[in-house]
Amino acid sequence: MATQMKSAPSVKDQVTPEEWALRVDLAAAYRLVAHHGWDDLIFTHLSVRVPGPEHHFLINPYNLMFEEITASSLVKIDVEGHPVIETPYLTNPAGFTIHSAIHMARDDAHAVIHLHTPHGQAVSAQAEGLMPLTQTAMLIRDELTYHHYEGVATDLDERERLVEDLGPTKTAMILRNHGTLTVGETVGEAFIKMYFLERACEAQCLALSGGAELINHPPQGTPEKAAGQGRNGLKVVGNMLAWPALLRKLDRIDPSFRD
Repeated sequence: MATQMKSAPSVKDQVTPEEWALRVDLAAAYRLVAHHGWDDLIFTHLSVRVPGPEHHFLINPYNLMFEEITASSLVKIDVEGHPVIETPYLTNPAGFTIHSAIHMARDDAHAVIHLHTPHGQAVSAQAEGLMPLTQTAMLIRDELTYHHYEGVATDLDERERLVEDLGPTKTAMILRNHGTLTVGETVGEAFIKMYFLERACEAQCLALSGGAELINHPPQGTPEKAAGQGRNGLKVVGNMLAWPALLRKLDRIDPSFRD
């Protein structure tokens, strides 16, 4: 029998203003993932680091759909994925393996988004990975790296290899035969990079559906030029332009993510 999920009690008065702002942004990102059809039932995660020396993070309750998540329902966890404050929701420590590796290794990786979309998985299974076929792909491609599949990410030993493959500067990753991942200094930045990566994967799947022999490849040198334009442009778009607009869009659709 289906049961109705009760609203989470507000934690706004229990956390700092800085943490509350992060909770609102992360809840918004979950709602936007659902809005774009990128969710995978209750699976995959988006996380953000909470300011402070405790190395705590916010992540989704394991038993909520992404469109149900609110600022108050997000769970605060430690680096092993265990709750650090009482919560009525389930958590999934194994699901934090990928996120914890990147959060701990990269000071700039305040936010981490990992998805299992059909288009992202399709490109992750293609030998060439993401190809410079569209402007969208060229803008994000210079930020991109790859990690080979090792099975469901429950092995803590895999964290070292994830970090090595991401490197010190890359902000997007295709996990081979698995999905996509982006990091950012803010939730908005990580989301916009994921938007570009997912749109690029979708466009590539559509373009190749007509046969590789029909593909028009860009002139020599233009992928590198576009990559340079995207390097700083995506950060500005994510932090100052598109993200505020996306929050306004969510407020028009359903502002309950702020609860």
